[in-house]
Amino acid sequence: MAPNQHVRLAVDIGGTFTDVVLETEAGRMTRKVLTTPSRPEEGVLGGMRLILSDARMHMSDIDVFVHGTTLATNAIIERRGAKTALIATEGFRDIIEIGTESRYDQYDLSIEKPRPLVQRALRFTLPERVDVHGKVRLPLDEAALAALVPKLKAAGVESVAIAFLHSYANAEHERRTGALLKAAMPELGITLSSEVCPEVREYERTSTAIANAYVQPLMAGYLARMAEGLAQEQFRGAIYLVTSGGGLTSIETAQRFPVRLVESGPAGGAIFAALTAAQLGESKVLSFDMGGTTAKICLIEKFEPQSSRIFEVDRAARFLKGSGLPVRIPVIEMVEIGAGGGSIARIDALKRVTVGPESASSEPGPACYGRGGTHPAVTDADVVLGMIDPVAFAGGTIPLDPDLSRKALLADIGQPLGLDAETAAYAVHEMVCENMASAARVHAVERGAVVGDHTLIAFGGAAPLHAARVAEKIGVKRVIVPPNAGVGSAVGFLAAPVSYELVRSRHVRLDAFDGALVSELLAEMEQEAHALVEPGARGEPVIARRIAFMRYVGQGHEITVTLPSGMLGEQDIPALRSAFEADYAALFARPIPGAAIEILSWSVLVTTQPPKPEVAPRVASSAAPEPSGSRAFHDGKAGASIMIPLYRRETMIPGASIAGPAIIAEDETSTFVSMSFDAHIDAIGCIVMDRKVLDRQILDREAA
Repeated sequence: MAPNQHVRLAVDIGGTFTDVVLETEAGRMTRKVLTTPSRPEEGVLGGMRLILSDARMHMSDIDVFVHGTTLATNAIIERRGAKTALIATEGFRDIIEIGTESRYDQYDLSIEKPRPLVQRALRFTLPERVDVHGKVRLPLDEAALAALVPKLKAAGVESVAIAFLHSYANAEHERRTGALLKAAMPELGITLSSEVCPEVREYERTSTAIANAYVQPLMAGYLARMAEGLAQEQFRGAIYLVTSGGGLTSIETAQRFPVRLVESGPAGGAIFAALTAAQLGESKVLSFDMGGTTAKICLIEKFEPQSSRIFEVDRAARFLKGSGLPVRIPVIEMVEIGAGGGSIARIDALKRVTVGPESASSEPGPACYGRGGTHPAVTDADVVLGMIDPVAFAGGTIPLDPDLSRKALLADIGQPLGLDAETAAYAVHEMVCENMASAARVHAVERGAVVGDHTLIAFGGAAPLHAARVAEKIGVKRVIVPPNAGVGSAVGFLAAPVSYELVRSRHVRLDAFDGALVSELLAEMEQEAHALVEPGARGEPVIARRIAFMRYVGQGHEITVTLPSGMLGEQDIPALRSAFEADYAALFARPIPGAAIEILSWSVLVTTQPPKPEVAPRVASSAAPEPSGSRAFHDGKAGASIMIPLYRRETMIPGASIAGPAIIAEDETSTFVSMSFDAHIDAIGCIVMDRKVLDRQILDREAA
């Protein structure tokens, strides 16, 4: 942010908690409040008032408000979006059900495909046709469009996605259709696929346009209410929304393209983990973000989260690609599963303990909240195991009732299996940790990484409690819990750059490269991205990064190649071929000599440049302070309760070292140091857990 912006506030709305972080020249303050699902802005404004009261400040003192939310994702998963219609080219009514004609599980005879956001009765077509080069082959039938308007009105349609064939090459028919519909139905939400996703592959483009149209009225209403509530509180600063790609954008852009916010909360967490990795010089990191509803795993190499151009929402099968609704947007790549503190545990038909993906959320919440929840959640298991202090949970703002946890665990898990409450709790804890370990293994394997070679950075309200056990399961030797881990995603928001990425398809063969045409396209994209970024940059310098998505002619998918700045011409062809073949060889062992290469799409990212943190120095080891108390912890492996020391994080200075098992408590979360780890506080206040020597020797032998 600009130098004169000293007071910044970030809010992350999760499924269970809303996290608030206030950053001033004096330091950082945090708050966790329960999310208010029916009107999320009430929880946000309430949390802001509380933290400002703590700081003795007023809403008018805030210079920058940064906001991330999973509301768009949750609306899609829970099917709470607007009544949406699709208008497609004649003959392409069912593209969202035909998809790519592939099956995510080839041998499942009763396969469940993701349920479309638009029912078939609300999919309409119009006579029109544009070819792959953008040439009009059949003019838009405006009379057919006029006849469609009464049908949309009669069906009570609130939002429309317009996705015509090859509109990425020529968007005139989509723009004309949108203008005529807006004139006939002024209140109708309209999404053009040529604006939200101007790329080839009509299935993904159509799916993205539908997802945007589906959540647009909901998000536009929420953002408008949020802006109005802030204005009433005399807020006068700048508002930014976090995108799925990890950048900040304006509220106006977010209202137009809310689909870009589907993974905004998890993106903040990945930024937080990458920043911590850079501060500690950890070049291979696995970020582990576990909140109240979900757990997110992300690979971070050389201090940069891995990115992607496609994301699947609402997967029918947890770990199988192709089982969800594709959304083609710039996104930080991660795997997300329904495993959080509020995830509900139950017994399945085979008498197995299963956890999630259903969540108790904040209403009614886990049984121990005393808000009407009767089924055991992961938080209930952790309370019964002795890992959570019922009095100090969330800084003492949410008192917990262990008796309600025991009652729920016995009713749903213990009695059906003949277990006591503590053993039932251990079973739930083990299962949720195994779910997250499985997700980490799959995510690493899909990207050709060895998961055990990475350092685990844990954050989110629930991750520090489970990180040690997950690390044991996947063979990780070091776990790091940064300061303010309980609100890590919100802290990450404050480190996000103001940025925007545009991707457009324009087919060009390398052996017939038209440098003037490509340079004109890139300049136009760069100008458009600058216009979206510079108002938010507020005088900060911005940089542009240009990428070509290249492939051999006939190849199924593209490889990204960074483009040089300035005008492109024939002189750049050898360097582009060389860069592509080097990346191709890295993926497939060898290039194909002399094969023709084509470029399918082009990307321009315009962004402010976040400052690079200095690497933290090493600190000498020292004795830890006296424990502030002790807790009875149920050791499931031994089948007995043991007393373990309890430390307060704020009393532990850099260098302070302890041996597990122990609990390090703080207001936002608690960190469980298992028997397999020793822990110390590093120079920037991180809890660093290292495998004990014997454990490391065993791991090394297993790896060999």
